[in-house]
Amino acid sequence: MRTRVTDLFGIELPIFAFSHCRDVVAAVSRAGGMGVLGALYFTPEELEMELKWIDDHVDGKPYGVDVVMPASYEGADFPPEELVSRLQGMIPDGHRSFVENLLAEHGVPPLSDDADPGRVLLGWTDATARPQVEVALRHPIALLANALGPPPADVVELAHSHGVKVAALASTPRHAVKQAEVGVDVVVAQGTEAGGHTGEISTMVLIPQVVDALRGAGPDGSDVPVLAAGGIGGGRQMAAGMALGAEGVWTGSIWLTVEEADTPELAKRRILSATSRDTVRSRSWTGKPARLLKNEWTDAWEAENSPGTLSMPLQFMLVSDALRRIGRSDAAELATFPAGQIIGTMNQVKSARDVVFEMVEEYIEATERLGHITES
Repeated sequence: MRTRVTDLFGIELPIFAFSHCRDVVAAVSRAGGMGVLGALYFTPEELEMELKWIDDHVDGKPYGVDVVMPASYEGADFPPEELVSRLQGMIPDGHRSFVENLLAEHGVPPLSDDADPGRVLLGWTDATARPQVEVALRHPIALLANALGPPPADVVELAHSHGVKVAALASTPRHAVKQAEVGVDVVVAQGTEAGGHTGEISTMVLIPQVVDALRGAGPDGSDVPVLAAGGIGGGRQMAAGMALGAEGVWTGSIWLTVEEADTPELAKRRILSATSRDTVRSRSWTGKPARLLKNEWTDAWEAENSPGTLSMPLQFMLVSDALRRIGRSDAAELATFPAGQIIGTMNQVKSARDVVFEMVEEYIEATERLGHITES
C-alpha cells in the first residue's frame, strides 16, 4: 500500500498503532506499520529503558513516541519545582472524602506501606512532558505525537531539527487547523468512538471535515495528511476512513488484547466480553472528556452525591492512588480504563502481526467489493 504517509515515514502499511506496551509497538513496526509508544506513565529514566529496548527489537523499522502536552491546564504558570505541591493544595477536601468513601463502600484496602510511590503527574503538563520529549529525541524515532491539543511550536521545531516528524490529535476541524498552524506534519482526526480523550463528533462525520479544512494548510501550500482514528479495528473501517480522504489510520484499543499486550488479565477478560455500548465519555479519569469502560466508578462520578470532577491535571492527581488501590484489589466493578467502542468486536486474542495482516486483507476485500459495484 502506498499513500503520502507511507512515503513520509518509509513504512509499508499506513497503520499506526498507539500502545503503552513496548512489545506491541515493536511487533506492529516489524509487521510493516508503525508502532507508537505512549510515554505518559513513564518517568524519563523508564522511558529511556523502554526506547532502548524498542531500538534493539524493532529490526531497524520506524516507530514513534506519543506524549501529552495539553494546551491548557491548571497550574500552567506555576514554577516547575512548586508545581506538584501547589496543585495538591488546590484539591478540595470534599473531593478527597468522596473518593475515600467510594473505595470504602467497595472494600478497597489502602496501599501497603512498602508500595512504590504514586505517580500523580507524570506527563500531564508541559513541564512534566518536556523531559520525556528530550529522552525520545535521543533515540532514532520517526514520529513525535501529541495526544492532547497542538504541541508547543518550539517542540515542533525541536523535533524537526532532529529530523523527526510531528503528529497531533484533533477532534474538530478548528483544532486541526490549529495543529497545522504550529507546523505539525500529520493530523490525526479522532472521532468520538475512540478510547481515551476524545471529542463529540463521530469519525464518519469528522474525517472529511478535517481533510477539507487542511487543504492547502501545509507550509508549502500542500494539503496536510490526515490519519483516521476512532472506531477503527478492521480493514472495512480502514477502507472507509481512506475513502473519506485519510491517508492512513491511527488505532489504539485493538492492541489491548493482542498476545504481546501487557494489559492486566482482568482487564483483558472484561474487554473481550464487552459490547460497544459498554463505554462512556467521562471526566472521572483526568478532568477532560475521555472514553472509558463504563462501570460503577464512572457511574459514581455522575451520581447526585458526586462533588463533580476537577479540571486537568487535578482530577488525575486526586484519583491516581485510588486507581492503583483498585488495581491491586478484588473490586473489579470499579476498575476502569480508556477503551473505545471498537471493543465490541474484540472477542479473541491474536498476535499483533495477525491483527495487522487481517486488517490489510479485509481492506483489500472491501475495496475490491466496491470496485465490483462500480464496474457493474
